[in-house]
Amino acid sequence: MKSNMKSKVTLRELVGTKIIYALMLGCYYWMWARRDWHGYYTTIQNIVFIFTIVFFLLQADRIYKYSKEEKDELAIQNLRRTDAIGLKIMTSAAIVVAFACAVGFLDGKMAGYALVGMIFALAVIRYIIFCVMDSKGI
Repeated sequence: MKSNMKSKVTLRELVGTKIIYALMLGCYYWMWARRDWHGYYTTIQNIVFIFTIVFFLLQADRIYKYSKEEKDELAIQNLRRTDAIGLKIMTSAAIVVAFACAVGFLDGKMAGYALVGMIFALAVIRYIIFCVMDSKGI
């Protein structure tokens, strides 16, 4: 049985890993924006840092393998459609956050968390929309 790391790299896999990137962004934002400190934060930071290095190395290998493989043109078109939908969603969400900040509902730190949360939500929504479109062959 082949392991996943030796199998063909799909566009679905590459789109799905953007969720991991968004989670890492959330972790790094938390590390930069927090105002308190506990002893175990050092351990969390070290784990996130090591995970980031390992993940980037594995991703670099997967992206290199993907660049050598034959491309699925329908999947690429579906990703473009998905990204167009995602742009509309992100624009709408950014407008909501901007107005929430303007009326004083959110301060700068909370606006940052809202933006990082939107990026994570968009990564998940993008993956779901792409998978649905790709599975139906739209």
